[in-house]
Amino acid sequence: MNPFIQFVKDLSDRLGSGFSSLNQNDPSKVAYMRNLEREMKNRDVLDIPFDELNVVVFDLETTGFYPYKGDQILSIGAVKVQGLNILEQETFYSLVYSDTAPSKEIEDLTGITQEMLSEADPLRDVLKDFYSFIKSDVLVAHHANHEKQFMNHATWLALRKNFQHRIVDTMFLTKIAHQDLVSLDECCAHYDISIEQRHHALDDAKATAKLWVESIQEIKKLNYTTLQDVYTYLATSG
Repeated sequence: MNPFIQFVKDLSDRLGSGFSSLNQNDPSKVAYMRNLEREMKNRDVLDIPFDELNVVVFDLETTGFYPYKGDQILSIGAVKVQGLNILEQETFYSLVYSDTAPSKEIEDLTGITQEMLSEADPLRDVLKDFYSFIKSDVLVAHHANHEKQFMNHATWLALRKNFQHRIVDTMFLTKIAHQDLVSLDECCAHYDISIEQRHHALDDAKATAKLWVESIQEIKKLNYTTLQDVYTYLATSG
């Protein structure tokens, strides 16, 4: 069985109030689960043309870089992209509860205060809502290893499940045409993408979504049309 299918099935069975309150006694929720399982089964996103690929571009604000040393997620922001169309109204944003104040440096960087965190939903609830939002879509992030580490840790910590979604790094695309572009700021400056509020998870996600679309349009001109093409390039370029 596909590991993500097993993941969502286990969540529905074991989480009590469950993954978005899914349980076997609610026919509508059972139908949701079955539809999600059908969508995930035998689905190979690597061969889907970029013009048809649905992704969720997301960003995390965190207290630092090391989740396994105690750093925490402060907020999650995301926006959906269908092919080359950014769905501006299909967004997700949530702060994550913490009883520990962020450092002054992080507060100044993100604008997130202890008062804001104390009124937010707990990590478990935020993750359940986030998984309901992204469903089976591929995730996209800039410098995605940061997001992957925190999602791995947070999913296990809050839900006792392994994180199974594929995360594609926008750097995979920008490396094809622009080896010299590294940071989100550099990439956005190159494509004249403005960021409304830097280090706000949703605004950074929206900017990254624009970067994703711009990069796809550019590499398509070089005959890269699927993620498989991109991964083949990365594997053979040294």
